[in-house]
Amino acid sequence: MERRSLRGAALALLVAAAVAQVNGVGKATGVQILGFDWKNCGKDDDPAVMKSLTLSPDPIQIPGDLNASASGSTSVELKAPLCVNVTLEKEVAGFWVKVPCVEQMGSCHYPNVCDLLNQLIPPGQNCPEPLHTYGLPCHCPFKAGSYFLPQSDFSLPNMDLPYWLTNGKYRVQGVLGCEQQELGCLLLTLALHSS
Repeated sequence: MERRSLRGAALALLVAAAVAQVNGVGKATGVQILGFDWKNCGKDDDPAVMKSLTLSPDPIQIPGDLNASASGSTSVELKAPLCVNVTLEKEVAGFWVKVPCVEQMGSCHYPNVCDLLNQLIPPGQNCPEPLHTYGLPCHCPFKAGSYFLPQSDFSLPNMDLPYWLTNGKYRVQGVLGCEQQELGCLLLTLALHSS
């Protein structure tokens, strides 16, 4: 399978959220993501559902190689404004402690993910690989239907991590939807270790 760059891909958003919204604060080398797991955390009738998500190897090395596959569906069109509420928690002494929103990192409300996607991938530009190859969209609106990313290889570059993103266990919950209308919910769990 051809090696592809993760920059700009929708999966990059997922990995970046799982590592707490990566920000240019300090270069970290030798970062590992261990024990990555996920589950839907919404209501049974939420229209947007992740059906499968596989990341390997375990641990994931940053920088390094990542193999990923995913599938999901939505029974409604996902269009702007498309809000996401992120709750980031770190395990401290056996308790989950909420990480506050600081400079748009941590437990934050994002009023329109469509705008963020447009900043990452300017409108009119082709979606990055492998999204382009498999006909997967990278801009709003996302039409109702099923989406599938077959197993694909990515190269993960060095990432700048916030100073407060220390070694430990994390939970990241993302709730999709605006104006009290939940469209979907995804809960990620992982451990982070950096040297």
